[in-house]
Amino acid sequence: MKRYCLALDLKNDPLLINKYIDYHKEVWPEISSSIRENGIIDMQIYNFADRLFMIIETEDDFSFEEKNKRDSHNPFVIKWEEIMSKFQKPISISDSGEKWMLMEKIYELEK
Repeated sequence: MKRYCLALDLKNDPLLINKYIDYHKEVWPEISSSIRENGIIDMQIYNFADRLFMIIETEDDFSFEEKNKRDSHNPFVIKWEEIMSKFQKPISISDSGEKWMLMEKIYELEK
């Protein structure tokens, strides 16, 4: 199993942030199915102010490229992403306007 951590910013508007959180309280079943079908075993999203932090645990052969390719043909994912884009903004150092940015692990407490 692999673990990835990603960060994303939301537009700094408390009403928009609350609406975004509300959407995630009732994620469409087609979105949850798509996530699982793409090899993601577990996903958690945390919020602090206008910053989001996501942890995903995946099957060993998981690929972001393959997931993105499949998502680009899934009408439910396309619509969900269209809606979520109204709340999200790329992190300021994102070169290509990407939203979710992969984070680098810099520390792990020894087991």
